[in-house]
Amino acid sequence: QVQLVESGGGSVQTGGSLRLSCAAFGYIDSSGYMAWFRQAPGKEREGVAIIWSGGDGRTYYADSVKGRFTISQDTAKNTVYLQMNSLKPEDTAMYYCAARMSNSGTWALLLRQSMYNYWGQGTQVTVSS
Repeated sequence: QVQLVESGGGSVQTGGSLRLSCAAFGYIDSSGYMAWFRQAPGKEREGVAIIWSGGDGRTYYADSVKGRFTISQDTAKNTVYLQMNSLKPEDTAMYYCAARMSNSGTWALLLRQSMYNYWGQGTQVTVSS
């Protein structure tokens, strides 16, 4: 059993920064993936950033956040981070951490929520103009 606990959300103004954390408890497959998703009211959940759990730093980003968000991990702490810079009002959403216990899948497929086995409870990010 895996439990994911997000933290770090909050309210910022346009152009501000936030860092989200996702602490993983239980077995995490080192050959799998960790990801951040977000869901705004009335919209589908979308993948924004992925990192391979193997520790070599392989990452992938949705076009909407590329160049502004950075996903990273501390394998010793079983924690994944999402550094969000140059935030925009359209980044406002509930942000979720997810874990996939498999190394299969293309980057594009890994942006789909159906590819993940475990989810956190979410942390709210609000960006005001």
